[in-house]
Amino acid sequence: MDSNLLKVFISVANTKSISLGAKQLNFTQSNVTLRIKQLEKSLGYELFYRTNRGVVLTLEGEKLYPYAVDIVKKVEEATLKMRNINYQELLKVGSTQSNTTIRLSKFLKKLNNDFKDMKLEFVVDSSLNLIEQLLNYKLDIAFVNGNPNHKDLEVLNIFKEDIILVEPKSKIALNTIFAYKNGCLNRIFLEKYLSENSETLYKSVNLENYELILSCVEAGYGVALFSREIIEKFGYINRLKVTKMDFELDTHLICRKDFIPMIEEYLRKIKL
Repeated sequence: MDSNLLKVFISVANTKSISLGAKQLNFTQSNVTLRIKQLEKSLGYELFYRTNRGVVLTLEGEKLYPYAVDIVKKVEEATLKMRNINYQELLKVGSTQSNTTIRLSKFLKKLNNDFKDMKLEFVVDSSLNLIEQLLNYKLDIAFVNGNPNHKDLEVLNIFKEDIILVEPKSKIALNTIFAYKNGCLNRIFLEKYLSENSETLYKSVNLENYELILSCVEAGYGVALFSREIIEKFGYINRLKVTKMDFELDTHLICRKDFIPMIEEYLRKIKL
């Protein structure tokens, strides 16, 4: 069974649309339609019902879907392992925005010095999204906030974070929590803390710029949760009211237990 055809099938099934599946794969719509027909012909079953609103999996399509996902994952895993059979040729790295801000450039410099022939690919996202990508073999390693405590994941290294609540220094803050994006654990922890320790209802606002968040907090528009190192980097440590928080949000460098990088020992010992 052609794994490339299965990739097309999965994309169409996930998007419930031939056109959206084609866009996701960067294929033409006619190409995707042809590949779906090829797969259906080879299996002897129709996999989708065509409707005015898109496509819906048939019973046979629903049965095929979990096998298709598993096959594609295994093929991608085998391809990566063969590519890196002699040395770590490619490393796909995921990182939270906070880790990117204070630590990723140091990481890049060290890897470039110590593994000059290794290629690197990067994804910056929330911890929850990075964990999902790691579990789906889209990443080799990821820097995430907190220990995911997942049976399929291995912690390679831990980087301590001094987590602090930031508020305006001389004003009463508005009832707003500023955070990088949905799925950001800093936001989740702060929302939980405020709901348990205050009767005030807070709304949440996403701003994908840390300096802008700190400016909004200084102006009294709300509160936020940061690593002290980020606040120091942007020069706000003496401009805001800071309260140390006892949250377990240290940065954890993780990988899959069944897909540990060849440079495992290096990653376990690296200091950033």
